[in-house]
Amino acid sequence: MINIYEVANKKLKSTNLVKKESWIDLVNPTIEEINEVTNTTGIDKDLIIKLLDEEELPRIEKRDEETLIILDTPYVADNAYKHKYKTNPLGIIISEKGFLITVSLKEQPFLDFFKNGDIPNFKTKGKSSFILQIFIMVAGIYQKELTSINEYIDSKEKVLLKSTNNKELVNLLNIEKTLVYFITSLKANEIALEKVAKGTIITIEKESIELLEDALIETKQAIEMASLYREILSSMTDTYATIISNNLNDVMKFLASITIVCSIPTMVASFIGMNVPLGNLGDSPFSFILIIIISLLLSLLIAFILKRKNML
Repeated sequence: MINIYEVANKKLKSTNLVKKESWIDLVNPTIEEINEVTNTTGIDKDLIIKLLDEEELPRIEKRDEETLIILDTPYVADNAYKHKYKTNPLGIIISEKGFLITVSLKEQPFLDFFKNGDIPNFKTKGKSSFILQIFIMVAGIYQKELTSINEYIDSKEKVLLKSTNNKELVNLLNIEKTLVYFITSLKANEIALEKVAKGTIITIEKESIELLEDALIETKQAIEMASLYREILSSMTDTYATIISNNLNDVMKFLASITIVCSIPTMVASFIGMNVPLGNLGDSPFSFILIIIISLLLSLLIAFILKRKNML
């Protein structure tokens, strides 16, 4: 998919024409769309195709007439699990011919803030503010998801204390994997942002200095949050794995004790039922009731002993 925008009265409007100072947004483009953009802008086709690789790492790359900035953004990897995310590269190509191109395999919903005119005084000519605002928004997305992950972890604490199955533990392991993706991507984003901050690759306008500081702060804060939650989750996972094992042991211990207690009446009935003379007990009309009472007393005695030994 290809969308083209141009600035009119300091706001973006959609257009069908590719011209200088326009913004071209490519989302999982077809070969035909890539050819259309490269033929019009003169940008290397291989550069755009490379950005469609999910394994592309965040970085900044300077070429003869283009500057490439790649950062990672999060996306939901599997809806079957809660908070299972991966990261996806978003490429920004700044052409010295005046073109601004964003390339991604997946939709980037936060870019709608620019497209809908929610970003005041937007301009494609001074590229640094656009890039820094993207870094700020991406860091904000990470922070929002991290906050949601932390709330989910807190909500599962009481459940895990009583759990005897691995389902909740698997969910936590998936979240821990998500946090690893987040930390790796955020640190790579931070390195790319620090290169931007040097001003040697793209010029930082005076009015963008505050944005640069905000972008650095937000990215560092997201890294700290992800690292903290990962440490907490790692500790929790180990603890709850032990708790689940102990809960299962308690259940097995209880079932074993109940089996022993319930086997007493069977044993008594088996002994008395042997083909041996029982004397007056066998002739008594109360023999059945007496056997039940004996069995019950023995069961209660065994249950008391097991309870004293904390086995029931």
